[in-house]
Amino acid sequence: MTSDPIADMLTRVRNAIASRHPKVDVPASKLKAEIARILKEEGYIANFKVAEEGVKKVIKIYLKYAPNNAPVITRIERVSRPGCRVYVGRDDIPRVQGGLGINILTTPRGVMTGRTAHREGVGGELLCQIW
Repeated sequence: MTSDPIADMLTRVRNAIASRHPKVDVPASKLKAEIARILKEEGYIANFKVAEEGVKKVIKIYLKYAPNNAPVITRIERVSRPGCRVYVGRDDIPRVQGGLGINILTTPRGVMTGRTAHREGVGGELLCQIW
């Protein structure tokens, strides 16, 4: 059992990309499924689906690569950790790589990107950055 399941998910994705795997399996939770949904909407992964393997649920994340076999995700970082939570107001949401990447936040209105949170006028916990 891990103390930070979100960091575990991001690390599994990072390692799978480094090894050029076509997909990666992650233990399922609602928050991880929302993060995967955002990654798919923003075009960082090809697809994902929640499947049952025996008793446990698993999220199968299908990774996306460019035609020259370069991964679409260059870097993926955890920002807020269990030992040091990072909260931002709507005016303090940072830009990732000058707008080329995305932030993922948990807000009172659900999990969303930094751009969407700023547009809706809400802040929250800054989970991770992807570019």
